[in-house]
Amino acid sequence: MLWSGRGNKLFRKCGRHSEISREIKASPYCGVNKQHLFEYVVIMLRSLFILCLSLLTAAPVFAQGAEKPKQLVMVSFDGAGDNSLWDRSRATAKEVNAHFTYFLACTLVMDRKTSAKSYQGPGKKAGRSNVGFGQSIDEVETRLRNIWAAKQEGHEIANHTCGHFDGGDWNEEQWDTEFTNFTSTMENAWQMIGKKDEEPQGWRDLVKGINGFRAPYLSQSDALRAAQKKHGFVYDATSITKGPAWPIQKDGIEHFGLPLIPEGPNNRPIIAMDYNLFVRHSMAIENRERSAEFEERAYQAFRAAFDKQYDGERVPLQLGFHFVKMNGGAYWNAFERLLREVCKKEDVACVSYAEAMPMIEARRVQKSEG
Repeated sequence: MLWSGRGNKLFRKCGRHSEISREIKASPYCGVNKQHLFEYVVIMLRSLFILCLSLLTAAPVFAQGAEKPKQLVMVSFDGAGDNSLWDRSRATAKEVNAHFTYFLACTLVMDRKTSAKSYQGPGKKAGRSNVGFGQSIDEVETRLRNIWAAKQEGHEIANHTCGHFDGGDWNEEQWDTEFTNFTSTMENAWQMIGKKDEEPQGWRDLVKGINGFRAPYLSQSDALRAAQKKHGFVYDATSITKGPAWPIQKDGIEHFGLPLIPEGPNNRPIIAMDYNLFVRHSMAIENRERSAEFEERAYQAFRAAFDKQYDGERVPLQLGFHFVKMNGGAYWNAFERLLREVCKKEDVACVSYAEAMPMIEARRVQKSEG
């Protein structure tokens, strides 16, 4: 998920190289202009309006027993493309005993030369994607092996659509088409790169088990929920909440939200996601010279948000990131610092959304039983 408006949103395609992360040659993300920033503000206001409505029906805070429950920390990644960051995130998880959720955009497992034209997003021309496609068969194969290895290590693979388009105006049929495209692409990913014989046993079970979702740009339409139910989703992580909050059940689907957390010298609220920090700190323009400063600001914001819940009601803390090292990797460095400090605590669990759900349900049951 990258915050922006419609179409190609905040980032302009600039070929295969990215202005915000030149190490990531296949990254489709680049700089922004004033119009794109205006669109960012528009969609942010729309999402904050949705937040206000959700607060009216927000679940009450769980009663706290004599013994505090574990503090849950859920770190997720949107897009999940660059293979070097697959390696880095998996290594960090092993180091700190954490499990992550990877919201995957499925065009990233399609080779741009041989498979791109087989995908057509709702209302788009065939072969278009806002996050690009795999740059080669070898790159796609490496990504598929990372996905498989991550799943075996206990991480969760979740749905971030295929082409990363803004579905804010989509109807149920369009959402249905995109979800069908995602499942079909993932099921046949090995065959599409000519390596069906190397498909791991159980790959299709992995795909069948994908039941979590986050919408690109945190943008959704009224028709989304019906399509989600049809495709068997059990949770949606698209919302925004005023601080860490418990998920809300609607029509059998748990709705999680990235929280607004205080950040910076004036403690202004910001969505707990790297791209939003990138916009605030440097207007979404890469500034490596101030990377250490931005890292420290992000770390302090993450740590303060954690401490408030850890010392208080222990509401789960959710943090979101992308497979792009914005501002010299400041935000990756910041969350890794946090996880190294907190995840090995006996009363902290750094878990995926899939793992968090039964823990949260157990606390619901405990509360209902007095």
